[in-house]
Amino acid sequence: LAGYAAAGHRRVKIKIGREPARDVERVRIAREAIGPSVELMVDANGAYTRKQALAMAEAFAPYRVCYFEEPVSADDLEGLRLLRDRAGIAIAAGEYGYDAFYFRRMLEAGAVDILQADATRCLGVPGFLKADALAVANALPLSSHCGPSIHAHLDAAVTNLAHLEYFRDHARLEHMLFDGVLEPTAGELTWNPRAPGLGLTLRAREA
Repeated sequence: LAGYAAAGHRRVKIKIGREPARDVERVRIAREAIGPSVELMVDANGAYTRKQALAMAEAFAPYRVCYFEEPVSADDLEGLRLLRDRAGIAIAAGEYGYDAFYFRRMLEAGAVDILQADATRCLGVPGFLKADALAVANALPLSSHCGPSIHAHLDAAVTNLAHLEYFRDHARLEHMLFDGVLEPTAGELTWNPRAPGLGLTLRAREA
């Protein structure tokens, strides 16, 4: 995390929820590593119960966690709404969304402060842009999930982008499969508007 901060990333995110008893200490260490000016985000992947998530949100407050992804299951829309109303942290979910109806149900429930979408899951470019249209209609920002070399282009068309997730594991796989993969500079991705398509070329098999 300290390396990401030094490289110019303005936000970092860590996974939590596997060992709840250690999560507050891990968040404390993360804040210490990145310093006071970088935003700290957490992702529980739906691991907590509602009461656990509320308690964790309160415990994270001294470390200025600004974003809580899937504190409870993304299918628990009532639970997400409860957290959104009471946790004091922006609640995000939606990465598993697969069509416009999924996103609409989540938004109608008032379940999130930030809607996530993943073009590799939600029917590609058209599905991603539908998610953006629904977010705009509900006056909420959209965050793209993983696949940075794909989403950088789509995010350029998003009306109210919160952030593009640069997930290191996914970026590593992109480099293994493609040439033309985008690399962050000072915490930002810049895409080449003159490259055809997504700017990616399938790498030839090495002899």
